[in-house]
Amino acid sequence: MAGQQPKLKAPGAKNKIELFSGTYFGACTLGGIIACGPTHTSVTPLDLVKCRRQVDPKIYTSNLQAWSSIYRAEGVRGVFFGWSPTFIGYSFQGAGKYGFYEVFKYLYGDRWFPNTNRTVVYLAASASAEFLADIALCPWEAIKVRMQTTLPPYANNLREGWSKIVAQEGVAGLYKGLYPLWGRQIPYTMVKFATFESAVSQIYKTLGKPKESYNTLQQTGVSFLGGYIAGIGCAVVSHPADVMVSKLNSDRKGACLM
Repeated sequence: MAGQQPKLKAPGAKNKIELFSGTYFGACTLGGIIACGPTHTSVTPLDLVKCRRQVDPKIYTSNLQAWSSIYRAEGVRGVFFGWSPTFIGYSFQGAGKYGFYEVFKYLYGDRWFPNTNRTVVYLAASASAEFLADIALCPWEAIKVRMQTTLPPYANNLREGWSKIVAQEGVAGLYKGLYPLWGRQIPYTMVKFATFESAVSQIYKTLGKPKESYNTLQQTGVSFLGGYIAGIGCAVVSHPADVMVSKLNSDRKGACLM
């Protein structure tokens, strides 16, 4: 018998990740970590001032005055105070948000309810993913907000913050802001993913050619534009609950920004 001939790949063919495969979901999860952890950490100075002004609107007259005041008193470390719980928390949250979103999008849209309107699928998948992602984020967000909104600081680092909350309130203290966090993040993520998917689709329709006809750089540009459009709606929807998260997680017993 003649032996089986090995399968040959076409010249110039590239290895591509199969859609909705285990590798695909893993890549989305990794992408979420990269997209959320470093980016949220990089804007810690803005988040620090935002949280303090949400708890006490009179503490600073402007963002620039706030950064100047913090830098003179504490240096660069003070400006980036709270970066470690931010990095860990939003890395976990990004993994869950993007990883589970693709899983639920596949389950809801392709497996369980294949004839459902795609926008409904995007909304349901994003809500389900964010529900789980916020459970991973909540403890780190609680520590971050207490560190940032209490003067003198509730804790000087992540380890101290974790230990103090658990010692004083038990593990439940790490999750006391979970409901407002869901109230902030779930609508935010629903708007983000549904608007992003619709915006990208509309952009390609406007351009008049299918996505596959554009190179990687051009597709990335379309994704950035779609993300920018989605981000505007997200900020509007999530802001009221964001204020609640800051107020509920601030240290009520300490000298809270007085």
